[in-house]
Amino acid sequence: MLRAGRLLVANPLLPDPNFDRTVVLLLAHNEDGALGLVLNRPSQMDVAEPLPQWEHLAAEPAVLFLGGPVQHEAVICLARNAPSGESTVAGESAMAGGGDGAEEGWKEVAPGIGTVDLDGDPDGVVGRVRQLRMFAGYAGWSAGQLEAEIKAGAWWLVDAETGDAFTLDPGRLWKQVLRRQPYPLAFVSWYPDDPTHQ
Repeated sequence: MLRAGRLLVANPLLPDPNFDRTVVLLLAHNEDGALGLVLNRPSQMDVAEPLPQWEHLAAEPAVLFLGGPVQHEAVICLARNAPSGESTVAGESAMAGGGDGAEEGWKEVAPGIGTVDLDGDPDGVVGRVRQLRMFAGYAGWSAGQLEAEIKAGAWWLVDAETGDAFTLDPGRLWKQVLRRQPYPLAFVSWYPDDPTHQ
């Protein structure tokens, strides 16, 4: 089922170079369409360049990630709750559009993972989150578009693990996610980068 918090894993035969071997975390899905972040496309730009005030909270590798081909000037911050079970961050649905309490600016995507408003004070999240990752741009689909792409075999929809969004080795994430899937999907992880070479 399509819902926030699940992963889209690109079929290696997907012809769009924007999504070649990508893993996308769905942030939102409703009747108007879907929105997600590509988790495995780190850029060469340090977080300190566009967002120096957030640098000290950025997870390693502390670079800006390319979240997708839509609106590269927009930066979305993904966060993981602090390890304490008594975190003061109040979860709310990614579809709800904000809360009205002291924790406004946090939108839960999956248990323990959400987005943080970068217009807020970075010191306000210290102690409430343990990792942040910044994404320039996002992946977006209009109503029914993603469903059609999944039906056509462009994407596999799988469950996420908490560490996927903050992996230290984003270059291996596509293979790692596929390898933990049941047969026959796990075998796709061995698909060669260039199938014309033997």
